[in-house]
Amino acid sequence: MTHLLKASAAIVLAVLVISGCITQKEDTSMDIDDRLAQYTTFTLEADLSELTENQKKMIPLLIEAAKEMEEVFWLQAYGNKDDLMEGLSEKEQRFAEINYGPWDRLNGNEPFLAGVGSKPAGANFYPNDMLTAEFESWESDAKDDLYTLVRRDGDGNLITIPYHEAFATEHERAADLLRQAAELAEDDGFKSYLELRADALLDDEYHESDLAWMDMKNNTIELVIGPIETYEDQLFGYKAAHEAFVLIKDKAWSDRLSKYAAVLPELQEGLPVPEEYKAETPGSDSDLNAYDAVYYAGDANAGSKTIAINLPNDEEVQLAKGTRRLQLKNSMKAKYDKILIPISEVLIAEDQRPYISFDAFFGNTMFHEVAHGLGIKNTINGNGTVREALRNHASALEEGKADVLGLYMVDALREKDMIEDGSPEEDYVTFLASIFRSIRFGSSSAHGRANLIRFNYFQEMGAFDYDEETETYRINFDRVDEAVASLSEKILTLQGNGDYDAVDAFVKEYAVETEQLKASLSKLSEQNIPVDIIFEQGTNVLGLE
Repeated sequence: MTHLLKASAAIVLAVLVISGCITQKEDTSMDIDDRLAQYTTFTLEADLSELTENQKKMIPLLIEAAKEMEEVFWLQAYGNKDDLMEGLSEKEQRFAEINYGPWDRLNGNEPFLAGVGSKPAGANFYPNDMLTAEFESWESDAKDDLYTLVRRDGDGNLITIPYHEAFATEHERAADLLRQAAELAEDDGFKSYLELRADALLDDEYHESDLAWMDMKNNTIELVIGPIETYEDQLFGYKAAHEAFVLIKDKAWSDRLSKYAAVLPELQEGLPVPEEYKAETPGSDSDLNAYDAVYYAGDANAGSKTIAINLPNDEEVQLAKGTRRLQLKNSMKAKYDKILIPISEVLIAEDQRPYISFDAFFGNTMFHEVAHGLGIKNTINGNGTVREALRNHASALEEGKADVLGLYMVDALREKDMIEDGSPEEDYVTFLASIFRSIRFGSSSAHGRANLIRFNYFQEMGAFDYDEETETYRINFDRVDEAVASLSEKILTLQGNGDYDAVDAFVKEYAVETEQLKASLSKLSEQNIPVDIIFEQGTNVLGLE
């Protein structure tokens, strides 16, 4: 999945914190009004006129199930929400709700409440007093399982608790709501998925429901729900956090996209790496569709908001069936209009601004998600899956891979005449403007670190220049292809080798904020350009109460 950061000196700091090099210090330098001003509001609406009566009845049930994921994510990210909210002002409560805790996700997870202290790198998945060495020496088959919490027993020993036990109340409520929705489902594939996902919430066995989700083709309403991404666990990257999306398919836009997923195996063969780094064959049953989002919950709604989804994460399912790529068109358009265009008017060279376009932004984002299916999921030297080998750096490197291979795909598809609209110039200039948008999400986000790496690597390769007189950037069209190929090879090789130390060194070298970049991002803040969006959402917004 893709999620997207306001940069400050905290970016460098948080990268070192995540790597375990230094301890984060408390910083409450921004006032609450400035923090809230980082966001602009967008209403999640959709055209429901073509939905059947049963479909309209399903949506409130799915939203209620999503709210149960919200409750669980609070427990995973922080702990007891009510204890935190007590005594806070209305504005402080609102900002805590946006961030699911007392730490500012767009500013390196710095605390915005006095006396709170640093956010634990492992969030609330592990005991706060647990040392890394203690975890690594602990003999437990379930300690790195996606769906377990780590806690201490009465004697102080580490133990694991399965999610379906730790969050039994919320999972049982959600499962019941999914079964009620399944009774209303008119699409057999969606009905089967809802029933299997309900079962999975009760036993933490998600493989069959992931397969069923891949088999759905004709459903108009879409639901992503459960413990999915591991971004929140910045200690090891082992633990999946709860989230949900309720979506409605845009059939006209989806028809335009359907042809691209079929060429993944051919694109895999053309990757700029030795054969062993592209030996796996992407699943051929992938699909690609556009949706209007009507509800975000939990991890998906924390801090910066996702505008596209690539799932499932199960490597076995990916190799067997590929993945599904969901483009959230209304959320994407909100970020383009409210954030990307204002950024380009400040930081992109004036003569290149006409190359900024929504179609290029949509395409770059879409091919980012498709590109998650390229490369390899298992290391070439027996170090397990890439995700297991690279631990807390796995998500940032994977997001970096998807970004740069997305550009590779656009170029390759233009050469095949499969993309005829727009131009390479639009693709590249829009991509550069979007790097600034995503860097602002902060180093606590995998996407933020990925964009910092790409910005510094591309600048080193001469893919773009900085004009000190106008304080703007311009793409060098004759050098950007070389930078794309070079970074693609670097990331794919690092993933295939599964060498954690090499990746750690790479992140420390490139995921840094230079003085020049810091000054550029300050200009955006001075212009009061929002960093991201927050939603007005729910059944009342949709007129379904």
